[in-house]
Amino acid sequence: METLEAIRKRCSLKARLSPRAIEPEKLWAVLDAARLAPSARNTQPWRFVVVQGAAVEPLVEAAFSEANTIAKRAPVIIVACANPEDDVTREGKAYYLYDVGSAVQNLLLAATDHGLVTHLIASFDEAEMKRLLHIPDDVRVVVVTPLAYPDAPSYDEAAAERLTQRSRLAREAVVFAGAWGRRLCTDADAPPLEDDA
Repeated sequence: METLEAIRKRCSLKARLSPRAIEPEKLWAVLDAARLAPSARNTQPWRFVVVQGAAVEPLVEAAFSEANTIAKRAPVIIVACANPEDDVTREGKAYYLYDVGSAVQNLLLAATDHGLVTHLIASFDEAEMKRLLHIPDDVRVVVVTPLAYPDAPSYDEAAAERLTQRSRLAREAVVFAGAWGRRLCTDADAPPLEDDA
């Protein structure tokens, strides 16, 4: 699968998790993709706790919100963490959140490329998760995802319905030319940009 194809096909599929074991080489490929992400000043603040097998269900039952307990079906839970002090903070912007987000996006796309299901989860009891996984006090749990094969013959089959339901804002709503609200024209023959205000 190509990068842009993985971006188009990636979707959250927590209801489509199979308990089928994930081969170590696929798990490492996904984690290496995360590890290779860019970060501010190359600080690489991300750390990943990989929970597998029999340890998954007790973690999910104790620390996940009720809406996300379905994740206990997954053979793997990946817990993305960072110590905010290990990264840059400038003008009140905590870069560790951006940097971990970049690493997790790589992880999600690599998982999609390998036909694996993910679902970002931010609703969890951080203190309980830290206690259960022995995560140091100064480290934050940023986001969690199950990692599993889909409960369908292929990722494409598992994702088909979900992708038809997915909506995204139009380009014109999120991309501006030189100033907020100015429409960006992508046609090479179009006249110069005009102020829409």
